[in-house]
Amino acid sequence: QLQLMESGGGLVQPGGSLRLSCATSSYTFTSYIVGWFRQAPGKEREFVAAIWRDGSTTYTNSVKGRFTLSRDNAKNTAFLQMNKVAVEDAAVYFCAAASTGGFYQRDYNYWGQGTQVTVSS
Repeated sequence: QLQLMESGGGLVQPGGSLRLSCATSSYTFTSYIVGWFRQAPGKEREFVAAIWRDGSTTYTNSVKGRFTLSRDNAKNTAFLQMNKVAVEDAAVYFCAAASTGGFYQRDYNYWGQGTQVTVSS
C-alpha cells in the first residue's frame, strides 16, 4: 500500500508562488506515475498535472507555463511549483500515484489527503 502525504498548502496572494510536496516512504516510488488534482468548492475534482517515470510532464491548459511538476526520486517526493497563482487556482490539491497513470481520477490507485491552497490578497 502506497501512502502519500501532501504538504505546502496555505495562503498565497494572487501572482505569488507556492510549492506543494507529495511525499511517500515507499522505496518503489520511482515506479509510479504521480499526478496532481484539485477540487474547488462545488466543483468536480480536476486534473492538474502528471509526471511520468521518465520525468516528462503533462499539464492542464490553465496551468501551463505557471506550474511545474518535478520529482526527486532519492527523496521519494514530487513537487508542484505554483507560480503566478491566480484566484481560480484556489482549491484542495491532491496528489495521486499509479502504475499506469493518466488524466482521470480513475487512472490512479493511491491518493493523499489533500492540502488547501487559498488565494487571496
